[in-house]
Amino acid sequence: MSMMSFSRKLALVGACVAAAVSFAAGAAPRTVCTITVNSPDERESFRRHLPPGDYQFVELVERGRPDWLASACQQRVQCDALIISGHFDGGDEFYTDRNDASEYLAVEEMERASCSESCPGVFSQLKEVYLFGCNTLKPEARQNATEDIVRGLLRAGHAPADALKTAGLLGDLHAGSNRDRMRYIFKDVPVIYGFSSLAPLGRTAGPLLDRYFQSAPLPEVGSGQVSGKLMNAFSRTALTATPGLTDAEPQAAVRRDACQFLDTRRTDAQKVAFMHDVLQRDVAEVRLFLGHLERFAGSIKPAQRLSGKTAAAFEAIAADHAARGRYLEAARDAEDSTVRMRMMALARNIGWLTPAQEQAELVRTISDQIARDRVGRDEVNLACAGGPPDGKDPAVQAMAAGALKSGKIAPAAAMACLGSIEAHARVVRALTSADAGDIAMAQAYLRHRPLADVQDLRTVATGIARMPAADAQVAALETLSRQRLTDPDSLREIARLFPLAKSVQVQRAIANVLIRSDYRVLGQADLARSLKQYRLKSPDGSDVIDALIRVLQAS
Repeated sequence: MSMMSFSRKLALVGACVAAAVSFAAGAAPRTVCTITVNSPDERESFRRHLPPGDYQFVELVERGRPDWLASACQQRVQCDALIISGHFDGGDEFYTDRNDASEYLAVEEMERASCSESCPGVFSQLKEVYLFGCNTLKPEARQNATEDIVRGLLRAGHAPADALKTAGLLGDLHAGSNRDRMRYIFKDVPVIYGFSSLAPLGRTAGPLLDRYFQSAPLPEVGSGQVSGKLMNAFSRTALTATPGLTDAEPQAAVRRDACQFLDTRRTDAQKVAFMHDVLQRDVAEVRLFLGHLERFAGSIKPAQRLSGKTAAAFEAIAADHAARGRYLEAARDAEDSTVRMRMMALARNIGWLTPAQEQAELVRTISDQIARDRVGRDEVNLACAGGPPDGKDPAVQAMAAGALKSGKIAPAAAMACLGSIEAHARVVRALTSADAGDIAMAQAYLRHRPLADVQDLRTVATGIARMPAADAQVAALETLSRQRLTDPDSLREIARLFPLAKSVQVQRAIANVLIRSDYRVLGQADLARSLKQYRLKSPDGSDVIDALIRVLQAS
């Protein structure tokens, strides 16, 4: 056991002993548990102002130990209040931007602990939770499937008015907002403080807390009541408060279902059987449960699937043709192509599609989006995600012919991702067009399919030299810089453009290409002289051109 771990355990045991002694004396202190992932400013403000005889602090994070939350749960620390400090922009984890720390707190890990009731001390006795991070109580739904649900309900025979009403109710129940997730995790907690949008950084939140404590001579922390003085101290921020979910609310049933996948007391076979139960429900509800189904199915490793009862549960799903048919019909009707292919990926994962069938569904999805003139970056990313195909699929060849006739780059990029040689050539030429949208779409394609053919590289290099607009040149050069050129002719073409450039931005973009490439083929001394002679004055000091000159002179 490390000295840090031993010291931490002594501190936790000491806190528990102190609480027991104080309780026996009739004045049990409240325990404030802290999870300091990023800034300690909030924690230290609480510590400075709360009377030591009435409050004791326990930091749950153990630096360098990845399972610190599980360790704290095993110690059975009884928390009256919990303070979590960390960045939370994406909504899936609290994280740090400090170079001296790497700890984080995943929302799913908290959900698992809450659902499994494996952390009764930290979660079950709480009176208050303080979430110091952006968007921790953001109320906006993380998913919106209203149109898909309405169409599915209409197909199932619902009247239009009833379909709209039902879709609205289901959408509210399964919105999955950050606020909903925190209410599910901290079930029955009287008060949860957090931020509906941006939160102040620790260096700002600390002084605001100091002001609050100075205005509240009688400590309110751990009382289980919303503090008007705290809300007033943070009145110019997005601080808000909400109670944890209760069993009397409609969302309680949603939480119980979600917990079926996370509860560590349940076996894999039981969880797969419950997934089957969900898949047999109305497709509208299945659609809203997609995230839970994806995460659980993705968590089951191949070896786990071979276990007798678990394998039998998966076989039962694969053999359920009625549920499969309803599910695939709903997937093909999804408005969002990304959601549609997520549903297809889940279908393949649970045995309802083979890999070849999933690929056929991708081609069908792209075809539908082309027909609706709704191909964009998402569709290009989807088409490219599966790796480069051989391009011999007759369906792809027929689609490519139609896509190229439209003259639009987005459908051509999608077809190039699916293996069309003609579409690839069209997208490569688009990188040096005058249209910013075409360039952006070509960039999206080339992030997945970097230029490997020397002739393609030379075509782009030559085309960049002829581009009239500086902004477009910069965008094309930025794309070329990611290719790490080694072709001498392409590099010479780019280097020849430097003395002709009319803006420092273009010259910097050229230098960025060269510094990432095999510039040795150009002759370092001659290139350095050319850069020094023709470089335009930098408006903001040293830049990549200077860096390139130094590298060339040092070689």
